[in-house]
Amino acid sequence: MWNNLPVDLLSNIFFFLSPDSFAFANATCRNWHQACAYSASLKNQFLLLKQLHPPWFVALPLRNNTLSCYVRNPTSTNNNWYELSLDFLPHPIRLLAHLDEGLLLVRPSISTVLQLGLCNPFTRQYKQLPVLNIRRTNPAVGVISLPNTNKFETDSFPRFEVYVAGGMSEAPRGGATYEPTLEMYDPQLNAWRIVGSMPMEFAVRLTVWTPKESVYCDGVLYWTTSARAYSLMGYNISKNTWRELSVPMADKLEFAVLVLRNGRVTLVGGTCELGACIWELGEGESWVMVEKVPKELGMRFTGKKGSWDRTKCVGSDGAIFLYSDLWAGMVVWREVVEGNSNWEWFWIEGCSKIRGKQVRNFQLKGVLVHPNLVPSAIF
Repeated sequence: MWNNLPVDLLSNIFFFLSPDSFAFANATCRNWHQACAYSASLKNQFLLLKQLHPPWFVALPLRNNTLSCYVRNPTSTNNNWYELSLDFLPHPIRLLAHLDEGLLLVRPSISTVLQLGLCNPFTRQYKQLPVLNIRRTNPAVGVISLPNTNKFETDSFPRFEVYVAGGMSEAPRGGATYEPTLEMYDPQLNAWRIVGSMPMEFAVRLTVWTPKESVYCDGVLYWTTSARAYSLMGYNISKNTWRELSVPMADKLEFAVLVLRNGRVTLVGGTCELGACIWELGEGESWVMVEKVPKELGMRFTGKKGSWDRTKCVGSDGAIFLYSDLWAGMVVWREVVEGNSNWEWFWIEGCSKIRGKQVRNFQLKGVLVHPNLVPSAIF
């Protein structure tokens, strides 16, 4: 019976499969492979996948030069962790950010001068972006995912922008200087252009004390500084203006990470005494504490040292993950009843073995991604 079903009917059924089940269906037989590849369904499948299934946690080494990444399937009941080979890449990479289309923004780990690329580890596709107009070392990088006006076209082009701010560049008379400009990558033109400037003091702080994570909300691209006292730096894209905002407990936090949760700028940070807390940026640029990591989970996460200083964080509309290295467990605050503001805390085991074989531990950089098994038009 299944072998005789029309391709379009099979495609509609495959809409509702999770990424791993969709991959199995794709490899079952020629008829099902044709249904999975049916041009009218591919884009819809990814859109429905995002609505019906939670994102996967994708982890890459923070510093180690390796051509592998590790992914956690949130719906699997047995082996949640998998190792994906990145041997299709020309060189080891470091993870910077992700895009809504399931793409990763990466940079080579072997170069100090910034060179960016796009990667889909599930379809094994990679594209190196053009060289920036200005050679920069250690700038801040921000990503904006834009609404797609052609949601139901399979060949629609991913809509996003990449911003690069600050960094060190070559001085006119030799040596190096801080670069007080911004560049933006337009995927439609496959080109960079200078789009703005900033005060020199902001260029210094973006270069020296700002991590690569960014959050975009209501027309403003935000970064946190990475040294005490912490602060928030925002760039209004349409007005080409900069501003600096304070953060709660700025001089006491052992870590501070920005995420976007339910459309709000959210700060996750903590200390030994207070534990890890979550604040949201409200009206009037005021911070409101909305949650705190339960004491038992906090003690399990930090161990005997009781310190949060090596904690990293990644978030989405439906979950916030606190993590440190591959072996260590993760503390997760996630939505359990969609639309009812019902969030609960969970503990997720780390990845020390895959299929009974021990894997190497490392400090990691993680993102939450909906795996996209559809080859992108951008590659």
